[in-house]
Amino acid sequence: MNRSKTIVVHDSFAFKGGGERLVHTLCQELNLDLAFGTQSDQGFDLATLPGNCIDLKIRSHLLGWRTVKRFYGFRLKTKFLKNYQTVIYSGQDSPLAVHNHPDGKNIYYCHTPPRSLYDLKEYRLASLSFSQNLNHRAFNLCFQPLFESAIRKMDLVIANSVNVQKRIKKYLHKDSTVVYPPCDTQNFHWLGQEDYYFSFARLDPLKRVDVIVKAFAQMPDKHLIIASTGPEMGRLKALAEKSRNIRFVGPVDDNQLKDLLGKSIASIYIPREEDFGISPVESLAAGKPVLGVAEGGLLETITHGETGVLIPANPGPEDLIDAVHELNPQQALTMRESCEQRAGKFSREIFLEKMGQLIET
Repeated sequence: MNRSKTIVVHDSFAFKGGGERLVHTLCQELNLDLAFGTQSDQGFDLATLPGNCIDLKIRSHLLGWRTVKRFYGFRLKTKFLKNYQTVIYSGQDSPLAVHNHPDGKNIYYCHTPPRSLYDLKEYRLASLSFSQNLNHRAFNLCFQPLFESAIRKMDLVIANSVNVQKRIKKYLHKDSTVVYPPCDTQNFHWLGQEDYYFSFARLDPLKRVDVIVKAFAQMPDKHLIIASTGPEMGRLKALAEKSRNIRFVGPVDDNQLKDLLGKSIASIYIPREEDFGISPVESLAAGKPVLGVAEGGLLETITHGETGVLIPANPGPEDLIDAVHELNPQQALTMRESCEQRAGKFSREIFLEKMGQLIET
């Protein structure tokens, strides 16, 4: 029994998202063990981590059964947590394992309270068919009390931004400490300036990439590269079908991302009330200003006129068109130094130092 060891419990490594990168960094740099619900070929190679990796195998292709496994897998398959002094939970399902660790220290790193339960509940329900709506309401009815009960058992809640800290207080009635996610700032560089703006947000309705596409469809002299994938891919390509100035390159690897970002004029990121948003910080690290939206976590990373341009909340294509003309190539160049300096506030080193202190306290 190793009661001095710390383990991280994370929902899933389905892809290389911000939460997955954060957990990977924690385990890699602080030599922590890891338990996770599912893993896919598109995720990280977890075998390279220095600590023990425990695959809980909470996966199923059957929709209803998959939900049941998510509910109870973390509760029933994590009795080994009693062997650890400290457990860090990441994601919305993993906190359900907390009842298996009653004696040690429990830390919840909150990327956001589940948005379909709280701030985006009505938005989510409105997007569903009648039967899907009923199923989702049933899911919320079962899951919400389990989730909130688990959060009440946490000794410490960490928020990934002030924005999320406010949500935690509003919906979960818990105080929290802000520790910004780590950005690999040393691996992004200014590589010049070619004639295109760059979007690498996931192609999901909440990211509002459709507003970006509609704006550039009205600016044939401005070029846009979109490097991502997601459920909106087909619809967005159809919107851009007649616009030769818009190019989709699909998902790219880390080296391609650094190259495309490092050579762009600026990046564009206008999601709906983003929790924090690591993409804008990566852009800043590359010396590229961000054309963002004055909502959510971007208010904590982007300073209007210094490290980018912030358009009004709930933007339309016209707002974006005006901002592109404002953030022209010459203006973007003047912001390079400010962008690089700002990115340093969100480095891996600062993240690891703060997390190490909170784990040891």
